[in-house]
Formats: sequence, structure tokens, C-alpha cells
Amino acid sequence: MQESKALTLRRNFSWTFIGNAVYAGCQWGMLVVLAKLGSPEMVGQFTLGLAVTAPVIMFTNLQLRTVQATDAKKQYFFSDYLGLRLTSVALALLIIVVISLSGGYRWETSLVILLIGLAKTFESISDVFYGLIQQHERMDRIAVSLMIKGSLSLLLLGIGVYISGSVLWGAVGLVFAWAIVLFSYDIGSGLLILKQRSKLQPSWQLKTLTNLVWLCLPLGFVMMLISLNTNIPRYFIEHYLGERELGIFAALAYLMVAGGMVVSALGQSASPRLAKYYAVGNYIAFRTLLLKLVGIAALLGGTGVLIAVIGGRHVLTFLYRPEYAEQTNLFTWLMVVAGINYISSFLGYGMTAARYFRIQMPLFSTVVTISAIACLWLLPRMGLIGAAIALIIAAIVQVVFSSVVIIHALHKHPQSIKLIENK
Repeated sequence: MQESKALTLRRNFSWTFIGNAVYAGCQWGMLVVLAKLGSPEMVGQFTLGLAVTAPVIMFTNLQLRTVQATDAKKQYFFSDYLGLRLTSVALALLIIVVISLSGGYRWETSLVILLIGLAKTFESISDVFYGLIQQHERMDRIAVSLMIKGSLSLLLLGIGVYISGSVLWGAVGLVFAWAIVLFSYDIGSGLLILKQRSKLQPSWQLKTLTNLVWLCLPLGFVMMLISLNTNIPRYFIEHYLGERELGIFAALAYLMVAGGMVVSALGQSASPRLAKYYAVGNYIAFRTLLLKLVGIAALLGGTGVLIAVIGGRHVLTFLYRPEYAEQTNLFTWLMVVAGINYISSFLGYGMTAARYFRIQMPLFSTVVTISAIACLWLLPRMGLIGAAIALIIAAIVQVVFSSVVIIHALHKHPQSIKLIENK
């Protein structure tokens, strides 16, 4: 079997960017298929399924991939991460079943939520293999997986919607797509890294899993809170305005992903290196790399706002339908949200690389609380624009608080910084 060797940061970024670009494009393509073949209501139904399942999955995932990728001291084996992930996805699926059956949704909507939850359990298992691959800096394997998964998802969802005229069978296609990629490619990538099948067996040693859960639990809460912060406006929109307006908001909001592809690719590629810099006390290199990432985020955000202001109506008409282009002002506000979120995302990668896990819980709890209060206050008065403004307020708070944590992390050992500067 071919030996797995780490790639350079530039090659890892290139592969990650390509993989994320194709995958995000295919994810956005699924919304376009629903918008073109169906209606805003169908887009809203699909979006609601994602919004309901995402916080549950994010919490039970415990951000194991990031913890694993930044485990520079090799404190845990892959079998430990896999054992915990299999346990957590079973719990996630149980919670989603309860929510879908007790949430008062229409039967078709409940089934869509269940199917999306099932698809995400397969995705979660793939994610722990991604953590192993990322730790060994072989982002090309993840990129190929994402490209296959994105293309297959778009194809099977499109076929399901086209034949049945229902988002339900599109969700069935999503389940098959993500299961196929897990069993046909991702597990093989794990074997390429570990060389031995025995190392792919999950481990359920209680003491080890307890310690790992205790380490990752803060990040699980943080990811749930981040997901809630993203989806809280969607809950309020569905409640106050209905599935049609939710579909329009979701379609426009997904265009923020364009810059997010670059952010995700850079963040995932740079995380292991940021972690190594911080672990060895090279805080100057840590700070320099993080500032470069934040500068890129600001540039991406400004470009998105400029595009929305100059050509927003034409972009929305071309990508969706004229009814979506009526929300050009909303599109501009959402691009402002995107720019601020790009900056906060890189700061989040920095906090995690520095192993500042627990402080993120009160940070994001505050952000989510502010987001919910802002939505409750603004959305009934201002409609969809109010939802966007609420996201801006929450994003600004997140950037400010994250910056404070990063500054504290860099000044925790000032003598180490001076020693590096004098070398």
C-alpha cells in the first residue's frame, strides 16, 4: 500500500480549497435544484430539516475532528476517537427522532428531518476519518472525498426531487450518497494512514472515553451554540413568517458560503500548524499566521459586500428566480454578516489551536443569547432584514470576545515571546 506522507501547507490549502469549493458548490446546487424544480416552500422545508438537526449533530460531534487534528502530543489513539464518535452519533439520532416526532411538524416535514438526521450520522462518521487524515496533513484525501460526496449528493437529490416532485425523496438520495462515500472511500483513506486494519477498530475503554469526553465537551457545547446562532433566525422566520420566507432567506444566506470556502480551506489547513506553533511556544509565528488569516477574511468580506451592492439583483435573478431578486437589500446585509463571520471563524481556529476550549462556552452562550434577543426584538418589526441585523449584532460581539481570548493567550507567557524575539 502506498505510504502516506504529509503535504506542504500550500498543497494542503490548494487541495482543501478545491474540495470545499466543489462540495459547497454542490450543496448550494441542491438549493438551486429545489428552487428551480420546486418552490420557496420546498427550500424552506429542506432548510428547516437542516436547522433542526444541525445543533444536535454539532453538539454530539464534540468537534472531535478538530481536537484530533490538533492533538500534536498524540494523547489519544484513532480507535478512541472512533469509539466515541459511534456512541455519539447513536445518541444524536435518538434525539433527532424525539424532536421530529414531538415538534408538531407536518408528517412530511418530520420525515425530512429524520432522513437528514440519518444522512448526517454517516457524515459524522466520515468526519472522524477526516480528523485522522488532517492530523497527518493529507488534505488531498479529504478533498477527493468531499468532491465525490458533493457530486453524488447533488445527483441523487436532484433525481429524487425530479421524479417525485417532493423534497422527501431528495432527502433519501442524500442518505444513500453519504453512506456510499463513507464505506467506499473514507474508511479506505483511514487504512492508508494507519496501515493496519486492527487500528481501525473502535475502542470503548470507559476511562479513556470519559477523559476524552471531558476534554471535548466544551467544544461540543460551543459548536452547538455556533449552530444555534446560525439557525436561531431560521426558527423565528419559520414561526413568524412561514416556510416560504424561510426558503428565500436560506437561499440568499447560502451565498455567504462562497467566501466561507476559502476560510474553511485556510482554517483547516493552518490549524495543525497553528497548534504546533503554540505547543512549542513559538507565539510570534502563531500571531503572524493568524493575522494573515484575519486579513484575508476582511478582504473576502469586503469583496462580497461590493458584489451585493453593485450586482445583487442580477446575481439573484440569474441564480434563482425573480422573486428572490426582490430581496437585494437583504442580500447586502447578509454579505456584511458573512465578512464579520469570516474574521470570527479564523479567531475560532486560533482559540482551538491554542487549546482554549472551556472559555468558548461562556463566549458563545453570550453570543447566542444576544442573537435570540435581537431576533425576538427585530424580526417581528423588520421582517427578514431584522433577522440579518440580528446576525450582524451577534457576529460583532463574537469577534470582540474572541479577540480578547486570543490576546490573553498570546500574553500568557510573555517571557517565551521575548526569548523567541531575541533569537
